[in-house]
Amino acid sequence: MLSKIFIRNFALIDSLEISLSEGLQVITGETGAGKSILLGALRLMMGERADIRSMSETEEKSIVEAEFSISENLKLFFEENDLDFEPQTIIRRELLPSGKSRAFVNDIPVTLDILKQLSGKLVDIHSQFETSDLFKEEYQFRIIDGLSENRLLTNGYQKDFSEAKLLERRLTEMKSQLERSNKESDYQSFILSELQDANLDETDLEDLQQKISTQENAEAISENLAQIFARFDAEEIGILDAMLDSKNRLSKVAGLSHEFSELLTRFDENFVELKDILFELQNKAEQIDINQELYEELSGRINKINLLFLKHNVNTIPELIGIRDELNTEQSNFADLENSIITTEKMLSNLYQRMSQQTAVLTKNRQVAADIFQEKMEALLSKLGLEKARIRVQLSPADSFNSFGKDKIEILFQANSGFPLKNIQHAVSGGERSRVMLAIKKIMAENSELPTLILDEIDTGVSGKIAEETGNVMREMAGDMQLVVITHLAQVAAKGDAHYKVIKTEVAGKTQTQIIHLDQNQKLQEIAQLLSGSRITQAALQQAAELMK
Repeated sequence: MLSKIFIRNFALIDSLEISLSEGLQVITGETGAGKSILLGALRLMMGERADIRSMSETEEKSIVEAEFSISENLKLFFEENDLDFEPQTIIRRELLPSGKSRAFVNDIPVTLDILKQLSGKLVDIHSQFETSDLFKEEYQFRIIDGLSENRLLTNGYQKDFSEAKLLERRLTEMKSQLERSNKESDYQSFILSELQDANLDETDLEDLQQKISTQENAEAISENLAQIFARFDAEEIGILDAMLDSKNRLSKVAGLSHEFSELLTRFDENFVELKDILFELQNKAEQIDINQELYEELSGRINKINLLFLKHNVNTIPELIGIRDELNTEQSNFADLENSIITTEKMLSNLYQRMSQQTAVLTKNRQVAADIFQEKMEALLSKLGLEKARIRVQLSPADSFNSFGKDKIEILFQANSGFPLKNIQHAVSGGERSRVMLAIKKIMAENSELPTLILDEIDTGVSGKIAEETGNVMREMAGDMQLVVITHLAQVAAKGDAHYKVIKTEVAGKTQTQIIHLDQNQKLQEIAQLLSGSRITQAALQQAAELMK
């Protein structure tokens, strides 16, 4: 229940605070007094778009605060959103001079999404200009599902439906990807085969180039090595014999003078190293074999790698290996993609099966609720002066699953006898809309867990006996919830458990909107004024007193 409203610096409201009670709360006031401003402030509190132009003092922040008495049923919502649950919960929206806005629940900052979710569970504002909701399929399903107590079943179905739509989109994307992959698969397989055949992991490009260079220059290498060996090993004038003779002589010198011992050691070390070099050269020379087949094989390998470099626009073996591994992964992903498609199709099939079971129950419940709705609506409309009105709910199977199940819905209406039923959007006149909407709101209130409903001049266009019955209907609705009604009808205002009046005053040369709680005498005066206009007559006072009884 909405128990308090506090507004500061919003449009013509400088500062306003009112307390509300249970039952039927009536708000009246002259046209232009500021009733719409009050509703605008409440809509801001419920998460609607903030507009800095609604601030009367642009240097100060604007505040709209509402206190609600809430039930334990909402405790889970508070826990799920890390909010402090309080039986008296305060929702506050602040609009800053910068144009930014902030929202709080029990002084904890919240996003607008959470604010809208919570306020939507606490209060509903219906304006006379919102009767077009009745023509929307979603609203019509809400009416019938509320009567059929399909709430839990609908929530479960819609969760499955959302998951199914997500899987359908994912499946479409995967199939498109698979189709693209199939088109590219043959070419990619060919490229991958080329890279795999190149044995890149076992290829050392530098070593390969060295081996080819050796084969290309084998004859020159052999000839030069032969000359080296001849020079070192020639009899009498060979370098090795000359160095050995020199070493022996230096050994004798070192024996005569230790001053030459270190030089002898160095000479000896270099002589050993030189012999080792010659030995290794001899080994390599023996290994050099002018092999045309080997040369052609090596040339073929390096030509293949150079072609791969050119084809893939790279310069190194590791880059080719990277491309090969990427293609390998894509081929693996290709197989994974096929498996994912099969798995997703199975998941969708299971979902569709469950949704079919859910929609079968939904349809059955709706068909029962449709008859109840028709009976209740026609009884209410008769009370409201539409004695000949007929209303029908037409349910038909949909071609596929939709947000509401597997049904299509159409509400048919006719206010006069002897004429065929038509779609309510084309059959209901302007004068009938408010009464039809009030009857629907009455039925929805009986089956709703919503604690507070605000009706803004929904009784426009009715008078006399119908106005009296409209007040009675609202009085009945207030037995199921807190009902706040903005009205110009004395017959409705007289039924209120509490009465508030919106007035416009001038304070220090500035126009301001205020709201005051009327006592019984003030209420009598206000109802008499609604009956007779600005000049209150004795007859109007007597009639007002009768209405209040």
